[in-house]
Amino acid sequence: MKFLLVLVFLVHGFCFSQINSGTFSELESLKEEDRKPVIIHLYTEWCSVCKIESYKLNKNKELLKMINENFHFINFEAEKTKEKITFQGTEFNYLPNGNSGIHELALALSKNKKQPVYPLWIILDKNQKLTYYHEGEFKPEKMKEKLREISVL
Repeated sequence: MKFLLVLVFLVHGFCFSQINSGTFSELESLKEEDRKPVIIHLYTEWCSVCKIESYKLNKNKELLKMINENFHFINFEAEKTKEKITFQGTEFNYLPNGNSGIHELALALSKNKKQPVYPLWIILDKNQKLTYYHEGEFKPEKMKEKLREISVL
């Protein structure tokens, strides 16, 4: 029985590795003590490309390890996140629009101020300055290449 229990935990660990995701408020408190580049992933619940991309990303153990060890990662659901967020000294709120809405921060981070393209990837350096902006699917191999460049800077 103990063997079975240990096996279940090991299989869970190998099969279900995932990105350690934080929040914007955690980032604000971490920026002084643990300065790392930041990856912000904007997505929506309805975006099929976002779901496929997330699946591919979570299957790539090398990429997961690279992100977890060298970056702060924030997964941001742009249309369902309703709490006030303070980011880089500015407060952002949810903007309701009938049965839906969008968060002001999603609009602020996007180059398209009317409707962001999803998925959207924003990579900031250790000083939280924009290093890379990517709209649409970000394939794991391309992401690894870009993250290697950024982590060297």
